[in-house]
Amino acid sequence: MKMSKSSASVAVIILFHAVGLLGFFITPFRSMFLRLVPFHLLLMLAVVIINHENWREGKFWAFAALIFTGGFTAEWIGVHTNIIFGDYDYGHTLGTKVFDIPLMIGVNWFLLVYATGVLLKYLKIPTVALRMLVGAIVLVCLDLLIEPVAIKFDYWSWVDLNPPLKNYLGWFGVSALFLGIFELFKFKHQNITAPALLVVQFIFFALLQLA
Repeated sequence: MKMSKSSASVAVIILFHAVGLLGFFITPFRSMFLRLVPFHLLLMLAVVIINHENWREGKFWAFAALIFTGGFTAEWIGVHTNIIFGDYDYGHTLGTKVFDIPLMIGVNWFLLVYATGVLLKYLKIPTVALRMLVGAIVLVCLDLLIEPVAIKFDYWSWVDLNPPLKNYLGWFGVSALFLGIFELFKFKHQNITAPALLVVQFIFFALLQLA
């Protein structure tokens, strides 16, 4: 039986996260898998893009560019002024940096915001404000899982070793803003691929707490 594009894409997401999880757990392979993190993010980006209905339309790329640029800018402000998230610096795991900020962080913001925005459409939350609130809480919860992993595996590091409350407040504010931008674009109902990525990331980072 032929798989649909969305089913095949979800299978790819699960497979590559499962393989990555094994790579992080098997110590001799860990350094190699850490070097593959940027390529993993690019693969997830490609999977999400090809599953967006009418992905060739200009407004989708305008949204992607806006969130990429906004995410990168927020992180630049965060790193160079400590205003938004606190006092932190990026390590080497996320790959090539521009102005001390990995380019992949813009990709990551796009993936998280888009996936959360699509998920909220499935949940049929009635108002934009409530969707922004719930979505921002979801992304803060994900950051709570990401932070210990990110610190351990040199995604980024905090001057005070642990992230301050300011980080989570910053994540909430930036996430809510970006989800508001998502709402402005009024995308049609999308398939389950992007929300599946978000769910898999929750599971992935939760299990990595044990690595």
